[in-house]
Amino acid sequence: MNIHDFKAKAITGEEISLGEYKGKVILIVNTASKCGFTPQFSGLEKLYEKYRDHFVVLGFPSNQFFDQDPASNDEIQNFCQLNFGVTFPLFEKTDVRGENAHPLFKFLISQKPFKGFDLNDDIEKKFYDLTKENYPEFLEDGSIKWNFTKFLVSKEGEVVARFEPWITPEELEGDIEKLI
Repeated sequence: MNIHDFKAKAITGEEISLGEYKGKVILIVNTASKCGFTPQFSGLEKLYEKYRDHFVVLGFPSNQFFDQDPASNDEIQNFCQLNFGVTFPLFEKTDVRGENAHPLFKFLISQKPFKGFDLNDDIEKKFYDLTKENYPEFLEDGSIKWNFTKFLVSKEGEVVARFEPWITPEELEGDIEKLI
């Protein structure tokens, strides 16, 4: 089983087979419109524009972290296009962790679980504290901890890397180029 075996609903409602992206490097990102990491949409769009012949970003809005994406799918799509010029594919708002998580995200997590926080890093320590205070159950598994977690997938559909929210799109360029 690989990423190409999954389907998801586009933000406009039609079901899309991720098999449509065979032969392209894929970056799957859980997004949110009202998050401190929301400006990463710009970097994601720049990567998509630069490498679009061999690469695609797939955005999956989620409202599971501090209700940071409460809008409707139409509102989310408009927000992303108007504020960040997003043209990469967006999918319907979905759960990315927990028992109701989309099967795609359950698979991604099974392939690349969370490796833990580096408590010597100021940003990671901040997120550890935030998680411990507000979502202590999140610390007990390898699931997604916050918005803008990114999974890099090879042209063959294999999950090759996971990047936590504090890793910016610009920092991924070398990893993407290696797979293209």
